[in-house]
Amino acid sequence: MPAQPAWVGAWRQRLALKYATASMRLAGRAEDEAALRDARQLCPTGADPGLAGAIFGAWRQLALQPPGVSADPLAKVTEMLGFAWDDEALADLCAAIDYQVRAGWPAPFAAAAIAARVVAMRPDAELFAWWLADLVLAQNLRWPRPLPLLIAQAFAPAFRADAGGKRIRPGEKSFERVVCVALVAAAADACRLASDLSRRAEKLLAVAPKLRAKGAGDVISCS
Repeated sequence: MPAQPAWVGAWRQRLALKYATASMRLAGRAEDEAALRDARQLCPTGADPGLAGAIFGAWRQLALQPPGVSADPLAKVTEMLGFAWDDEALADLCAAIDYQVRAGWPAPFAAAAIAARVVAMRPDAELFAWWLADLVLAQNLRWPRPLPLLIAQAFAPAFRADAGGKRIRPGEKSFERVVCVALVAAAADACRLASDLSRRAEKLLAVAPKLRAKGAGDVISCS
């Protein structure tokens, strides 16, 4: 496997922050990127980061961990997103995801189907539906790590075009088709961010040998 770019970790975390911000809108909250970053990063170890910080943590978890699925980790995610779920219902979701992967469903349709299933079970859990859709997308595409992609598109024009201005939610008419369109737009946004970070990383690495401050190399490697 080819070595990953030095900036890929920063890219994943920036995507997690961006999509956590989109989650705030879906949750009816107003926190922006700065507020979410502060809620998470300035929270003392072991302290409660609040709902905003916990939601950001859920998206960071998605972006940084392999796309495995089992009931216990999903229970922790639902708790971070502010929901309480029945263990049996989560086990049913895991079984449905496993079936989709083994059946070879096209990735966007599998993601759309699992999001629709979540909302059918719990109409108040749309945040979890989008989170799980990105995990299912990664599993079906055999990515080593999921990428937060879809939720920021939930308010895009594509999700309103067939509904007279009303937002199309998971499970509603045309949702599967619109998810395919949204995935293309989300991937393009992610690629633009990657290109920008790549240019910035090249500039940073170019000046790194000139930095004499103690620990400068470690700071750059973690940036």
